[in-house]
Amino acid sequence: MRYDVPLIVKVLAIVGFGILYIPVMIMMIYSFNSGKLVAVWAGFSTKWYRELWTDDILLSALYKSLLIGMSSATISTFFGLLIAIAFVRFSAFRARLTLSLVASAPLVMPEAVTGLSMLLLFIAMETTFGWPSGRGVDTIMIAHATFGMCFAAVVIQTRLRDMDRYLEEAARDLGERQPFVFMSVTLPLIFPSIIAAWLLSFTLSFDDLVIASFVSGPGSSTLPIVIFSKIRLGVSPEINAIATLMILTISGMVLAGSMLILKRDSRGKKN
Repeated sequence: MRYDVPLIVKVLAIVGFGILYIPVMIMMIYSFNSGKLVAVWAGFSTKWYRELWTDDILLSALYKSLLIGMSSATISTFFGLLIAIAFVRFSAFRARLTLSLVASAPLVMPEAVTGLSMLLLFIAMETTFGWPSGRGVDTIMIAHATFGMCFAAVVIQTRLRDMDRYLEEAARDLGERQPFVFMSVTLPLIFPSIIAAWLLSFTLSFDDLVIASFVSGPGSSTLPIVIFSKIRLGVSPEINAIATLMILTISGMVLAGSMLILKRDSRGKKN
């Protein structure tokens, strides 16, 4: 049965999405401004994109952000998968409540608190074990993986709970044993959620500023930190250009992941 959406709902949706995306579109348009003044249009030009390739600070920060984002997203997805399996497949173990509290706390904890606690942890580890020696890429990676695994666990857990467990039982009846049942049956079925969890963890890591500010040191500034430091001196079209590239990159990854998920779902329905 089809229902018409009320006009007020349509208007509110347009206004809400307009407030969210119109400033982003304006920023992307002004990244092609030939003048140095952000708010004054002086003509179309791509020179600010060419300037990016000569800015060693931005390129170095971009490389660090990509390295940290991909590494922390992989670690987060792996441990998030383990947490999701523990919650869904072994729901009656003793430490379930404790694990649930530990896994859910970073979801609602302020980033400043998380960053400060991670900084104190790294200082205590350096004093006791001698590692990590200072703050750098490795400490940022660990901090991002710590809170990223909680989001990954939520995404994978939802898919794992909705999965038809009779398929696993059918595989066992046919003589399959673990870990072959998981690798051949469970993992392909939850693979779209794993991709979604990885993309979400990567986006959270790549976009993070607060936690990275606490656990980073000299020479390990990520792209958001560099952009924030440049904005203090005034927004330039070069910042608009790098922000546009970030938006297009993240949007492309999300679109590719969504298409992959839809393709696998449609293939599963046909089968």
